[in-house]
Amino acid sequence: MASTRSKLLAFVAASGLILTGCSTSDEGHSTKDSASVQKISVEDNFGTQEVPQNPKAVASTDNRTFEVLDEWGVDLVAAPKRLIPKTIPDYKNNDDIADMGSHREPNLEALVATQPDLIINGQRFDSQYDEIKKLNPNTAIVDFEPRDDKPMDQELKRQVTELGKIFDKEKEAQKLIDDFDAALKRAKDAYDGKSTVMAVNVSGGEIGYVAPKVGRFFGPMFEWIGMKPALEVKDATDDHKGDDISVEAIADSNPDWMLVLDRDAAIQAGEEEGYTPAVDVIKKNQALAKVTAVKDDNVVLAPADTYTNESIITYTKVLNQIADAMEKHKG
Repeated sequence: MASTRSKLLAFVAASGLILTGCSTSDEGHSTKDSASVQKISVEDNFGTQEVPQNPKAVASTDNRTFEVLDEWGVDLVAAPKRLIPKTIPDYKNNDDIADMGSHREPNLEALVATQPDLIINGQRFDSQYDEIKKLNPNTAIVDFEPRDDKPMDQELKRQVTELGKIFDKEKEAQKLIDDFDAALKRAKDAYDGKSTVMAVNVSGGEIGYVAPKVGRFFGPMFEWIGMKPALEVKDATDDHKGDDISVEAIADSNPDWMLVLDRDAAIQAGEEEGYTPAVDVIKKNQALAKVTAVKDDNVVLAPADTYTNESIITYTKVLNQIADAMEKHKG
């Protein structure tokens, strides 16, 4: 680790020398324009940050931001492309975007080489914050990773609100918030207040339990909508594969509704042999055949890219899916 850090720091030093020699070039964006760039203040997880408004060279490691930034027409210079959903081809298939690898094998040197004037950090790269800051000492960095002690819905809104200020997209940010609120209201109105609900995460053909409140993606929705859990597991976690649970336990709890996240659909569908869609894992399991949710087709499957997206847009889509399904059931 020490040798890697030394190599990166040496690379940064060399890059600084190159920049000094090119500071008067019309092609540069770091030195030439720094004095004239308008800056604004935003609040992130580390306090008040001074950032350029409408930055010209943006890097993002935060999965929650990709769909939002793409919708706003923001060009990226660097990103962990292996973590970008296939549903965002503007970034996924763009050779002009430097590939930072993945959170397990990050290529921070690629990030430094792009000379970003703004880095949006978060999600799987949250633990890399200090290293990224050290390697990019003159670059503005913001981090809006949802905080554990704050309501998830408010954290999603906070992120797009602050990003809207940075990119002069405040009206667009408010539209995303309004869409989310409308979808949540629909879901709350559609839920009958008594049907039991279970959320699960299917990974590698195995079914994991997604706990109310703390569970990955679906967890917060139980409180938002006021859904009654079909089963509550002691010491449940936010594990990315869900908590261990037997199909017999699911069958015994007999949920009226099931919310399903297909983890593999986002990371290996079509790429690895043996992939089985989550809905097939659920519906073709004989132990679950008599479960009300399965028998009545009350199974809501999140979009295939959910596991590597999880933006406010994704939550809005799923809330509308839940509303559609429950409204239809009521009707």
